[in-house]
Amino acid sequence: MAVKLDSIPMRRRGGGMRFRKGLMQTAAYASLIGLGIIFLVPFLWALSSSLKKLDGVYAYPPTFLPAQPQWQNYTIAMSELPFGRFLVNSLIITLSATVGQLVSGAMVAYSFARLRWPGRDFLFLVMLSTMMLPAQVTMIPTFVMWTHIPRLTGLQIGVGTMWPLIIPGFFGGSAVYVFLMRQFLKGIPLELEEAARLDGCSAMGVFLQVMLPLSKPVLATVALLSFIAHWHDFMGPLIYLESVEDYTLQLGLRMFQTFEGSFMHYLMAASMIVLAPVLVLFFLAQKYFVRGIALSGIKG
Repeated sequence: MAVKLDSIPMRRRGGGMRFRKGLMQTAAYASLIGLGIIFLVPFLWALSSSLKKLDGVYAYPPTFLPAQPQWQNYTIAMSELPFGRFLVNSLIITLSATVGQLVSGAMVAYSFARLRWPGRDFLFLVMLSTMMLPAQVTMIPTFVMWTHIPRLTGLQIGVGTMWPLIIPGFFGGSAVYVFLMRQFLKGIPLELEEAARLDGCSAMGVFLQVMLPLSKPVLATVALLSFIAHWHDFMGPLIYLESVEDYTLQLGLRMFQTFEGSFMHYLMAASMIVLAPVLVLFFLAQKYFVRGIALSGIKG
């Protein structure tokens, strides 16, 4: 009987801990849902406005759901400017820069994570220090450099072309992406690399046959982040592109706002068109994105 009496407080204590843990989880989920709704409201408002008539956008009191969805707003918005051409330009720049980021960034990250060479740690710290520099600091020197590159190289890859927006991706790209990949590669077991070297693999063989296949989560994460960054880049195309035929969707959207800014329903429709590819890509790569961020954050 004494054993049973002594066990009662333990069961009560365990039940109380489970109750508090469940209460904290419920509060956390409720907070996340609330924040998610707050952040989702502007997007839903823009989507709703893109399907309304102009008077419905400015109606008071405002209505969230349009009585009669105006799907022709999207057709009209697409016909005002050559958005098809802008879409092709955005895809060329974004996909090229993203591929360059993955190829060169992965090699740089592998070098920092797995290879031993003089000055490796120092140069890694130098690379990390560039993350503290605002883009505005290097904007003018970079522009001046691209104005002189055609004269020094004889190649037409300077200001007025898409190359200043593509080529940097093939030279390591952003230090943030290199850091993410480096952290992930450091978490891959060393035994796999040693086994590959015993089988006769060189450093490049280990990189291609062992590291890259195991790095799909972080590669997908970097690809998604790089795609979003280049897709939504406004300042770069504004600085380097001169011809309207080379404009990207972001510059096209700004032109649309200048010409048709008073027609808010058309502007919202154009904005949804520009945003759609990023949303589709994010939902398709969401699993790899979350896994890549989690693993890169705890490794190393």
